[in-house]
Amino acid sequence: MVMSDSNVGTDWDSTSEGAGTQLREGGEESFLEMWLRSMLSPGVQGEETAMKLGTSIFVAVVMVMGAGVATAQQAAPAVSAPPSGAAAAPDMSPVANPVSGFVKAGVARYGKNMVAAAEAMPAEKYGFKPSPEMNSFGHLMMHIAETNNTFCSKISGQAAPDVKLSESDPKDKLVAAMRASFMFCATALDKVDDSKLGEQFMFFGNRPISRGGALVALGGSWTDHYATEAIYLRLNGILPPTAQPAKKD
Repeated sequence: MVMSDSNVGTDWDSTSEGAGTQLREGGEESFLEMWLRSMLSPGVQGEETAMKLGTSIFVAVVMVMGAGVATAQQAAPAVSAPPSGAAAAPDMSPVANPVSGFVKAGVARYGKNMVAAAEAMPAEKYGFKPSPEMNSFGHLMMHIAETNNTFCSKISGQAAPDVKLSESDPKDKLVAAMRASFMFCATALDKVDDSKLGEQFMFFGNRPISRGGALVALGGSWTDHYATEAIYLRLNGILPPTAQPAKKD
């Protein structure tokens, strides 16, 4: 499977920041450390020392408490509201219908890219084969349309479109059939959810497959088929749709 042109990956923004406490270096004393050392020095004795120490402790406690309250008050806005311009945290709550929802979300994206790839290949190149024993580009287009119709029909329980195709059909017919197959999938899968993923049906003759397994296979076929389209295009000096440079406004 060729992943460079399949455009199936997702760019993840993994940037994160951490907050820590900066420690003193070089043996520097804090204000509290210097105060304690002066209060407990040998030269200070008697009642004067006790009074001075008691008063100083009271003052220090008040200062520490006041600093803590001030810090908490200053920190409160940062906790209750993100800084101006900061990106909102992503919604990490559980999603409904993760399997069927993921596949249905790919219908439009893959349909756009795969139809665009079919349109990018010149009509005279639809008979192109990378090697004599391989399928032609026209055969690949036919196969994609038939695969979509078959899978989406089985998964949804709806009848598949009655379309007769041949790899030797003209480009316009094959492109139209592929586009129509994605439209059929969008309609057929609209009501499909994850409630019956474990149900099985017969597929490819006498092979049982679960609805969940068929959904996964359908999504995988789009990745595989688009990557194959990309290879055929590149072998003819044509950039696949997802490899095209961004259009400037």
